[in-house]
Amino acid sequence: MAGFHLVSLGCPKNLVDSELMFGFLEQAGWVSVEDPEQAAILLVNTCGFIQSAVEEAIDEILELARWKQEYPDKLLIVTGCVVQRYGEELISELPEVDLFIGTEGCHQIVAQVNALIAGKLTGKVYLPGRFLMDSSMPRRISTPFYRSWLKITEGCNNRCSYCMIPSIRGELRSRGLPDLIQEAVNLEGLGVRELTLVAQDLTAYGDDLGPSTNLPALLRGLLAESSLPWIRLMYLYPSGVSEALLALMAEQPRILPYMDIPFQHASDPVLRRMNRHYTSADLTRLIDRTRSAIPHVALRSTMMVGFPGETENDVLTLAQFLRESRLDHVGVFAYANESGSPSEKLPHQCSEKEKADRLDFILGVQAEVSAAILQKYVGRVESVLVEGLSQETELLLEGRTRYQAPEIDGCVYINAGQAMPGDIVQVRITEAQIYDLVGEILD
Repeated sequence: MAGFHLVSLGCPKNLVDSELMFGFLEQAGWVSVEDPEQAAILLVNTCGFIQSAVEEAIDEILELARWKQEYPDKLLIVTGCVVQRYGEELISELPEVDLFIGTEGCHQIVAQVNALIAGKLTGKVYLPGRFLMDSSMPRRISTPFYRSWLKITEGCNNRCSYCMIPSIRGELRSRGLPDLIQEAVNLEGLGVRELTLVAQDLTAYGDDLGPSTNLPALLRGLLAESSLPWIRLMYLYPSGVSEALLALMAEQPRILPYMDIPFQHASDPVLRRMNRHYTSADLTRLIDRTRSAIPHVALRSTMMVGFPGETENDVLTLAQFLRESRLDHVGVFAYANESGSPSEKLPHQCSEKEKADRLDFILGVQAEVSAAILQKYVGRVESVLVEGLSQETELLLEGRTRYQAPEIDGCVYINAGQAMPGDIVQVRITEAQIYDLVGEILD
């Protein structure tokens, strides 16, 4: 049987698309191979959200293109956001590529591969109409068996001034409740214990389907129809977090006390230019009511520095906000102009040095906050999902508490006790580092 080698770049939402392509190819008789030299098809699913992601994608494409120089019969196929964003421009920029497929074509991968092999393609770029996956499609999970992503929507209607997602992924399209519940049941049957809901904006789920379809309704369905022990929420828009959602999270321990809410900034003038629909005071109220409803909640956010027009005073406002709000996890990145976004044309662009200095400063502020916050766990007994042997040393196990999301937050190093990957065990925390915890499994 012929082999394919698939590289997936970007976010968990993109990974789900890669898993769909993997499943469709496997269903059609193709076999996945780790070594590109053994593959007839070299496949890259790209991220095009920010320029650095585009550059990473180009590097990966050119790396795989080297195999075509040695083995000209190999086919190189590029899919995903970079294709959807740049389309026909890529033909001249990347002549090594045999076929480009946009974000909406992952379910057509087999038909497109067959047409390519048969010499029946009418063009090098395939950009079909908007697509929404469903639970009947063959999806091969690429994460460890005990955790997976559930993508509940496509597209976004928020129109932040720096973001290209609406032009790449289109308007909001929500999957139906029964379909999502069915996929969750399917994933649980494969051994999944931690299901993380992802979307461009989880709080917008169902806005296009009517008032009875919303995030709390979906969560109630997942709780009723599955026995998944951990359900995690990622990417909630600040002004969309409802009292109903907070009440449900407070009432249901299987919905983890963890919320990823990208704030992006805490200065009102910057937020206005970003076209974010809330103020710094709104964020403070959101944090207060969230902690009031769920006292032990872990809050994660992302912040952007160097946005056009940002002043030193705006940066100090952000730093003070971080010190006062004491968020558990914060990712910080520097603004970069995206061709075609409204913010590209805003006046008073920050220099690269200003961006770098501000990034270092805000990262330093949050490092102090994080180190202090983690100390509260020392002496506590926490449920930990065991991932397996530590990446640092085989002498330790590694896992995560309910307050740590996979791949982005810190972890728990387990230095005493035994467990298997996927086990949820009780761990006494004995030490806190800047981002990670250390503990021992209780007998």
